[in-house]
Amino acid sequence: MERLGYEILETNYRCRFGEIDVIARKQDTLVFIEVRSRRSIDPCFPTESVDERKQAKLVLTAQHYLSTHGCAADSNCRFDVAAVRFQKGKPVTVELVQNAFGEG
Repeated sequence: MERLGYEILETNYRCRFGEIDVIARKQDTLVFIEVRSRRSIDPCFPTESVDERKQAKLVLTAQHYLSTHGCAADSNCRFDVAAVRFQKGKPVTVELVQNAFGEG
């Protein structure tokens, strides 16, 4: 993430609504990142597991983060998904899907 220009602010942020794996800043945008992984032989892509229920939890958790960290209500935000594929226990591909499920 840092090699892609992200400044990591927090990892594994938890509150009563859920957890966000990575919270980062890229330029003037606050980015909430969900990390999903699968074995390379699994037919579905890791991002497919971020369903509407999970998205709703991520949004609530992000709103909590914004309100407790003094962020302006009109801050530029988005949700990314980092999709990691493993083979024999080692990551073989990592794909970052920016703005993975709508506007933040």
